[in-house]
This record gives sequence, structure tokens and C-alpha cells, in this order.
Amino acid sequence: MTSAHRRLGNRMRDFHGAGDAPRVPRSRVPDGDRTVVLTCSDYLALGEHPAITGAMIAGLRAADAGGTVARARRPPADHPQVALGEAFARHMGAAAGVLCPSGWAANAGLMQVVAGPDVPVYLDALAHLSLWEGARAAGAEVAYFRHNDLDHLRRRIDVGGTGVVVVDAVYGTSGARGPLDALVRLAEERECLLVVDESHSLGVRGERGEGLVGELGLVGRVDFRTASLSKALHARAGLIVCDRPEFADRFAGAAFPAVCGSALPAHDVAGLRAALGIVREEGWRRERLHAVTRGLRDGLAGLGYRLVDADTQIVAVETGTEPDALLLRDALMERDVFSAALFPQAASPHRNLVRLSAHAGLTDEDVALVLAVCGEVRERMPLPCS
Repeated sequence: MTSAHRRLGNRMRDFHGAGDAPRVPRSRVPDGDRTVVLTCSDYLALGEHPAITGAMIAGLRAADAGGTVARARRPPADHPQVALGEAFARHMGAAAGVLCPSGWAANAGLMQVVAGPDVPVYLDALAHLSLWEGARAAGAEVAYFRHNDLDHLRRRIDVGGTGVVVVDAVYGTSGARGPLDALVRLAEERECLLVVDESHSLGVRGERGEGLVGELGLVGRVDFRTASLSKALHARAGLIVCDRPEFADRFAGAAFPAVCGSALPAHDVAGLRAALGIVREEGWRRERLHAVTRGLRDGLAGLGYRLVDADTQIVAVETGTEPDALLLRDALMERDVFSAALFPQAASPHRNLVRLSAHAGLTDEDVALVLAVCGEVRERMPLPCS
């Protein structure tokens, strides 16, 4: 019988791969003066914004020493974390907002509140894993439906009955948008709760960054919206908004991340408050992000690459085979351009992708470099036209 130690070693070797092109690239020191990073989700380039860092420093200096201790219940109404959650709710056109330590905590905790053994959950096959884990922790019957396939979802509900439908507004692996208009109509028709994860659209979509639900005019018709604020707001926190004022107290008493977690540190709250103000006021960052995204998408399509059909800042190149994905990723890395190669099951069954996450800090020269390298690789990687 193979020992547990050996089985673990085998799994680790399988993950890292073998040969000259491992799945996890070997670390390297950039050669040039400029490194182009397309692997992070700081879409609005807020990571080094002086207003945010200044607010965080001030928050550290002013923090109460007991401000980060574990809390078994919701902080008091005058707590800065509570006030900021309500500010996010107003920003997104909702009645109530709750901040959590992370997007994972927000998603997993929400599912524990809205689902259960008597409330089934219908998840898009590519919905974030935190939503799946929360549904399982709630003891709910979990059924997946094929990615963005509303006919399959309708059949699932016909069998399982009314429950909770869970989707992403923008899927982080491929950049594809969920069909939110049709999903809202289906959820209303079948009397289901609808949960939309806006992690990759909050701050990026909408006139002032209120997210895709707001951009599409669906505020008030989506029951719960969640987000990891580590994306466009570049902060260490998660968010839930809804139109049920009583939800915050229920979440604090029932969700494991709230019962067993802790309040956000004062400096994180201060930095996040500053980030929300920047997202609302500096619309040029969204304009720049959209311009960079168009440049990458149009350029790659012109080179003959097949892209996941989307208009979002997550640009996913379908490479066909895993070796081709590694070839493109490694060629970019040799020129100090860092991308992410995604394989089944992370991308989707039977699909290999190279993901380029655009951000507002990219220059026109950065975009030109990415396209130049992709043009060189294209000659060695025959792909059907998109």
C-alpha cells in the first residue's frame, strides 16, 4: 500500500509538471527596466495611490489597540467598519451592506445564511469556489448548471424546485460576463433568490464603478451582491450588499466567518474608505482601463488568436493545447511580461487559456510589447481564427 507521504509527493509532482515547461513557472529576475504584470487584479492601478497609503498610515497611528480582536457579534452601529459597509451599499444602490475580512468569507458566509437543507443551490459551473464551499457548509443540496447555460439551469430548477441561483457578473478565469438580464427574469419567474458575485466588475463597470448590476439597471432585482475588494479596490476585505436591512444582524449571528472571525483592522478600513472615494471620483481610470482592454483585444484578434468572447478587462486567449499555453506564457515571461496559464479544471473542462489581466497602469508601449511577443509566438502556434 502506498503511504500517505508518497501519495502527497506524487500529487505535488503532478501539479508542478515535468520537463522544461512546468505548469508553475520557475521564478526569474526581470532583465529590463520595465516589468509588465498581467497577473494581478488591481484593475484601476490603485496599489500605490498616495491617498490610500496615507489613509492607512494615519489609521495605523490612530488605531485602538483592541480594534482587531475577535468579535462574536456584529460591531456596534458607530463602528467604522459598519459605517463603511453602509457607504458601499449606498454606492451600489442597496439598502444594507456588510464588510467581511475577505471575499471568501463574504461568499461562504452568505451561502450559510441563505441556503440550507430545505433550500437547494444552483451554481454556474465556473462560480467561485467560495460559493460552492458555503453552500456545502450550509448543508444545501448543490446542483451545478453548465456555464452561462440558462436552459440547463431551468431544467435543474424544474427538478429541484425553487432555491438560490449563484453566478458571477464577470468570471475571473475567462472574463466572460454572466447573462444577468436573462438570469434576473428566470429567477423572478421561478421565485428563486439570485446571488451575483461582482468581484471583477465592482469599480470597473458602471458610471461611477458601481458594478455590472448597476450598469445594466438591475439594482433592486438582484437579491444579494458580493465582492472581493482585493480586485479593483485593491483592499483586503469582502462585501455583501442587499435590500434587507435586517440581514446584517442575521449574518453576524449565523455565518461562521462572522461568528468566528474578527473585525477589519482600522488601517484597512481607512484605506478602503479612501479607495472607494477614488473609485467614485477618478473616472479616468475606468476610461484608461477600457482603452487598454480594447487595444489588447483588437490586437490579439488581428493576429488571429481566438479569444473568449467578452468585453471585459480579463483577456483570455484560447490556445487549444496545454503545451501551446505554456509556450505563450513562457515567451511573454522571457520579455518580462507576466501572464497566467490556466488549465482544466481552472479554466473549464477541455480548455486551456492564457489570461491577461489588463489594468489602468499599462502604457501604450506595454500593450505594443505584449502584441509584439504574441505576434512572434503566433508563427509557431497555429490557431484557427477567432
